[in-house]
Amino acid sequence: MKIAFTTELPREGFKRLVDHTLYAPLEEAEILVSTFDYKVSDQMIASMPNLKLIANFGAGFNNIDLEACRARAIRVTNTPQPVIEPTAELAFALMIDVARRVSEFDRAIRNGNGEPMAVMNNLSHSLYGKTLGIIGLGRIGQALARRAKASGMQILYNNRHQLSADIEALYDARYVDFQSLLQESDFVSLNLPYTPEVHHLIGKPELGQMRRTAFLINTARGAHVDEQALIEALQNGIIAGAALDVYEHEPQISDELKALPNVVLSPHTGTGTWEGRIAMCENVCDNILAFINNDINKMNIVL
Repeated sequence: MKIAFTTELPREGFKRLVDHTLYAPLEEAEILVSTFDYKVSDQMIASMPNLKLIANFGAGFNNIDLEACRARAIRVTNTPQPVIEPTAELAFALMIDVARRVSEFDRAIRNGNGEPMAVMNNLSHSLYGKTLGIIGLGRIGQALARRAKASGMQILYNNRHQLSADIEALYDARYVDFQSLLQESDFVSLNLPYTPEVHHLIGKPELGQMRRTAFLINTARGAHVDEQALIEALQNGIIAGAALDVYEHEPQISDELKALPNVVLSPHTGTGTWEGRIAMCENVCDNILAFINNDINKMNIVL
């Protein structure tokens, strides 16, 4: 099979595909390995007459025109398993950072304009004993809940459907409606997939329901949040702070966000560890080899 890549990826992750033509020209490719930051448009798909499979590198797939794939009966796969732990790890790191003001203090020390070291200066907030509200208690949400529970946090969650009692018991998680989660949480973490139905899930009304001492954490998709409404809420003390790995207008990041001291910013690196990247390559290989062998049960199928 002829395999093309939209992005240079660690080649050691594709050793199992040595019997196939790697890095083929796009117009000749039967399989395309795309990455979550690369737009696979209907025009691009139309320019690849031999295309049979798009093996996306990432859990998300909103970078791919699925309607164009459906019209051509092109199979689409993703890599949901390897992203779980790195993304949950970063979400937890962002929670600690924004609550304990780690990045804010670092900037102040480096710039020489921080408060002097004293008993009642440079105070922050602990995670211990606080309530974490997770919107989307799927695989990543559960990995975050595991970390939060170990740190003495209480877990609330909201899903489209309540999970089984066995899963809730693992994390001492309590299912609540969306409004209750916003009102009762000290930290609100977005861990749900993006669909048009949840565009601007968090906007001005929702931010207004959160506690003034609460923090918003987003490692899911930028379009979940009305970014301008978030900026205004942070500027006006509607919520205490935010920690973001994703942005509404990526790769552009608002200068207003950059100027706010109560925001921690990360460059969409939730899955961005060396270990995670190699594992994602291996998962792409799994999908490709299963496709070639017509073993549909071993594929992470999107379409």
